[in-house]
Amino acid sequence: MSTNLLSTSAAIDFGGVVQEYLWNFENQQLRVVYETLGKGSPLLLLPSFSSVSTRLEVGELARLLAPNFQVVAVDWPGFGESSRPSLNYRPEIYQQFLEDFVKAIFNTPITVVAAGHGASYVLQLAVKQPATFSRILLLAPTWRGPLPTMGASQQIAGMVRELVRSPILGQALYKLNTSQSFLSFMYRRHVFTDAAKITPSFIEKKWHTTQQPGARFASAAFVTGNLDAVHEQSDFLGLVQSLTVPLMVVIGESSPPKSREEMNALVALPGVRSVVIPGSLGLHEEYPAVVLEAVQDFLFSRKN
Repeated sequence: MSTNLLSTSAAIDFGGVVQEYLWNFENQQLRVVYETLGKGSPLLLLPSFSSVSTRLEVGELARLLAPNFQVVAVDWPGFGESSRPSLNYRPEIYQQFLEDFVKAIFNTPITVVAAGHGASYVLQLAVKQPATFSRILLLAPTWRGPLPTMGASQQIAGMVRELVRSPILGQALYKLNTSQSFLSFMYRRHVFTDAAKITPSFIEKKWHTTQQPGARFASAAFVTGNLDAVHEQSDFLGLVQSLTVPLMVVIGESSPPKSREEMNALVALPGVRSVVIPGSLGLHEEYPAVVLEAVQDFLFSRKN
């Protein structure tokens, strides 16, 4: 495993040093792209899983954190600028990746900020290796993919996943579900709350992310629940109850009802700090300055 410096353009980075981490999984090497900005104590910034997942969604938050932290933001394997091979994307891949990446890049306990579906993976690693993180901040955390949340059985979700993975019909179905009009609809429905921010140029950038070679494989895994690291609310809450490091959760006041119920159950646990701010599942991208203001006491204090 090694890291290399990359040259890139301002259109696909947020102003930091862009590097690649060459990661081996099951005898296959994957190229994982990450970006570092700022100086200070280390902070790992993880974007959410989605069809449009990229480190750019946490780029503005990274810039706001950079005066106080050395921020490392990463494109998950299968997303963003990282390799997108036709793997059977499943939790084991991301569990192992996160463990290996943290071990390779950092040599001290770090602050981790994870959006959306990254929550379960962070919590699992924190329970497995308590010295990995010094504090954990979860932004609109989720643990169940879109189709299971809508009530689809594992059998139905699996059929959809295999269909999207198929060469011809799968490509056509994926294109329909990543059209600019569909992406705009989804952002308005449960990602952003301010429609004025969902501009044609914004959606075009998101669409471009979805059209990279191999993009449909990890996306289909997420949508159908194959990246769900836990499958029951009790398992998710159990991870939190096993934590030995400080935890804070940021909730968007306009989160979808089912997601909001799950977040409410999480923050009802003893010892979990929480705050509700404007926004929905994309609050880290839509309101980064509000996020920072709401969590700065947690992030900057010596004790929590």
